[in-house]
Amino acid sequence: MADITRRRTVLVAGAAALASSALTGCSSGEERKGPDASTGSGTGGDTSPGGGGVELATVADIPVGGGKVFKDAEIVVTQPTAGEFKAFSAVCTHQGCTVSSISDGNIVCPCHQSLFKVSDGSVAGGPATRSLPLAKITVVDGKITLG
Repeated sequence: MADITRRRTVLVAGAAALASSALTGCSSGEERKGPDASTGSGTGGDTSPGGGGVELATVADIPVGGGKVFKDAEIVVTQPTAGEFKAFSAVCTHQGCTVSSISDGNIVCPCHQSLFKVSDGSVAGGPATRSLPLAKITVVDGKITLG
């Protein structure tokens, strides 16, 4: 019976060490990169055909001065001024959390309250120190498409 208890203790300790190691990797400054982070964002004037991407929303879904987070696509789309659309990675540059909302002209990360401007993704309030990477969108016929 003592052998079984010892084996359980070893298994539980091993699982705890593995879980601790996995969590440490997430918080050690290692960051995830958002989708298509190396490309620019589309604007209301971008009418290039056949982006071939996933349709995210219609222009009516994105409020002027605000935006909308597409959690599954890890994208946030904003409309800083009427007819101007921007897209950024929804992955916070601080510790990789997904941003959750837009408030008062800022994209908000719920983990540590980093703020990013809807106009260009730049940091409006830390702890993040780097802008959200741009993502490519296409706006055609009132539809906003990723890519």
